[in-house]
Amino acid sequence: MRLLLLALAAWTMGSAAFAQYREPVRKDTTSLQPLMNLQYKVEIQGTFSDKKTPLWLNANRHGLSSLEDMNGYLRGAVFRPLSTDDGRMFGLGYGVDVAVPLGYTSKAVVQQAYVEGRWWHGTLTVGAKEQPLELKNNRLSSGSQTLGINARPVPQVRLALPDYWTLPFGNGWLHLKGHVAYGMMTDQNWQHDFTHRQSKYSDRVLYHSKAGYLKIGNEERFSPWSLEMGLEMVSLFGGTSYVPAADGTLEQSKGGTGVRDFWNAFVPGGADAGETTYKNVEGDQLGSWVLRLNYDGDWSSFSVYADKFFEDHSSMFQLDYDGYGEGDEWQEKKRSRYLLYDFKDWMLGLEYNYKPDSWLNDFVLEYLYTKYQSGPVYHDHTKTVPDHIGGKDNFYNHYIFPGHQHWGQAMGNPLYRSPIYNTDGTISFANNRFMAFHLGLGGHPSDFLNWRFLATWQEGWGTYDNPYTKVHHNVSLLAEASYTLHGTRMADWMKGMSVRVGAGTDFGAIFGGINYGLQLTLSKSGLF
Repeated sequence: MRLLLLALAAWTMGSAAFAQYREPVRKDTTSLQPLMNLQYKVEIQGTFSDKKTPLWLNANRHGLSSLEDMNGYLRGAVFRPLSTDDGRMFGLGYGVDVAVPLGYTSKAVVQQAYVEGRWWHGTLTVGAKEQPLELKNNRLSSGSQTLGINARPVPQVRLALPDYWTLPFGNGWLHLKGHVAYGMMTDQNWQHDFTHRQSKYSDRVLYHSKAGYLKIGNEERFSPWSLEMGLEMVSLFGGTSYVPAADGTLEQSKGGTGVRDFWNAFVPGGADAGETTYKNVEGDQLGSWVLRLNYDGDWSSFSVYADKFFEDHSSMFQLDYDGYGEGDEWQEKKRSRYLLYDFKDWMLGLEYNYKPDSWLNDFVLEYLYTKYQSGPVYHDHTKTVPDHIGGKDNFYNHYIFPGHQHWGQAMGNPLYRSPIYNTDGTISFANNRFMAFHLGLGGHPSDFLNWRFLATWQEGWGTYDNPYTKVHHNVSLLAEASYTLHGTRMADWMKGMSVRVGAGTDFGAIFGGINYGLQLTLSKSGLF
């Protein structure tokens, strides 16, 4: 595993360093113009529901959403796209995106604030910026299990190769992209309010993410087939956590913030504070293996993909050592014996795209299964139980940190019911064992009009430690359409105006019963 992650780091960071050997870039003839192509966007949104905001009117919006029955925001953004300097050796981008909300967990939201620079193919981003899903449809997918679009962006320093770069070997068939990032969570005040400091919470938690993707294909040879595969990982570490003790009080657990701790986040190692006999790795480590097979034709494209989520090494490699001795030798490795876990926890997807303008252009179908989690048995061997089985992985939850969430929203897939839905003041994922089918449809019959429809059926069992007394079911629906004004005959003040209307509903027990909601969004964008 360490060799794999070291190779990933070398690919991600080293590629940017020697990317100049890939292809010639035309010589810059003018100096960099920081105010060139400066753009703006102003947006107002209102959501009206009978109880809670339905799932798909709340989820996968980078955390700029609320469950309150009436909520909304006034949002303004100024940004300079990094793409402005395409064709130059150096590039500059920046943005500020602020919302004044109503019915939110904050009185003001700095959604994005970042500056980024590009040298050849490598980019460095400093600040909070919304990042898209990789290898999935951003409008129609239920979301990635590790690096999703459901929570507010984490302020971070991010070194990336954002677009596929062709490796200098492989005759044009091998391409690479990825990133490495470190940052800090910003939701500690929300955690204080939500828990009233009576249940587990953490302050100033550090965040680390990394991803690497390898693509096999060659468009220059007119090959319509390509294969993409990769690894996405997240680690929460450092900070100060407050964990319930046996007497009902909260014990302080302070995580490390030294160089060694940053390294242990990058290449999983070390141990959490207080761990003695059973040492795992430092922090909350999780991730996904991702795979996507594509066919890209002249008129249409087709893809199948998989997202295999894991919380520790047992579910990461589906393999665990199980050859310990007995009695006084219970911690010694005595035999060459391994346990192979079942391959059950997956997201499997299918996507079809028809390229010309049409009433139906996009089709996405996904299946998610998370019930197994290395099985329902004990986690570690003992003096009396020699078999080592790493079960009950408890996806998205952690015994020290608040789990894979930011501001109460899952940082991965929103079908893991986010902590913001909890009414008992605990920051935990109460339904991480489930099965779901998700359908997404979309179309753009013209340059002015586009629409989408989402439908999700879910069956939930709660968690291993706190199962539901009976199986819960849920159906969530969304119908949404947007119309954008643009054209040469239109008045300048009307160009770039857009109206979006969405209607959503939930039926079932997982997301709070029957919810109906309507959402209206008006926006105006353009150049300064």
